[in-house]
This record gives sequence, C-alpha cells and structure tokens, in this order.
Amino acid sequence: MTFRPQPWEPCEPCDPPGCAVLAMPSEIDFCNASGLLPLITTAVQQRSDGLRLLVLDLSGTRFMDSQGVRLIAAVRCRLPGGTLLRVVAAPKSVPSRVLELSGLRRDVPVHDNVAEALRAESGTAA
Repeated sequence: MTFRPQPWEPCEPCDPPGCAVLAMPSEIDFCNASGLLPLITTAVQQRSDGLRLLVLDLSGTRFMDSQGVRLIAAVRCRLPGGTLLRVVAAPKSVPSRVLELSGLRRDVPVHDNVAEALRAESGTAA
C-alpha cells in the first residue's frame, strides 16, 4: 500500500532554536517521493531563525526503496549552505538497511533516535 505525501508540521516549539525535525510518512517509494521533496524544501524555506540542522525522522517509516535514498540526497543538495542534515532510522529497520546498502550513510549521519540526532548537532553526543 502506498501513501500519498501528507503535509506535516515541524514540532517547532519542541525543537531547539535553529533545528527542525520532520517526521516522514510510513512508506517512501516511487508514488510519493517526488511529492515529499517540495514539502520538505518549503518547510526549510519557511524557517526564519537561520536553520542549522534538519532532521528527517524515518522512525515511523516501515518501507523505503531507492526513491527514499534519492529523496534524502536531493534534500541534502538543496539545503542552504551551513545547514546540516541528519536522518533518524530505527536500527534494523528497512530504511536503515536501505541507507546502509545504498552507501548514503557515509554522506548523511544516521541516528537511532531524534534525541541522539539533536545531541550530535550540539556536540554533546558520545
């Protein structure tokens, strides 16, 4: 079953200043990946506080194919200079495995949970 892209609201009051966490849909594939890119870029452009870190939260994503990899790579290329990208994917999940097999983990840090991704940005990760 494929899910169409749904608009979501970043959890701005909960996110540290300069950071945005965007929850991704339960499936990312050919049918919805191209629709997600404009949603993500719009969310980034709407931030007026000088976005330093974007976290794409795949912890609720059960299925992702190569289109998800392309989506993350495209987001990375479109981020303003100085903005870091982190991905959250549950260990041993399909998205985590796809990111590993594709080699994207070498270019984009992947964390087990959102708190870990945010700590890494602030330099307090172990």
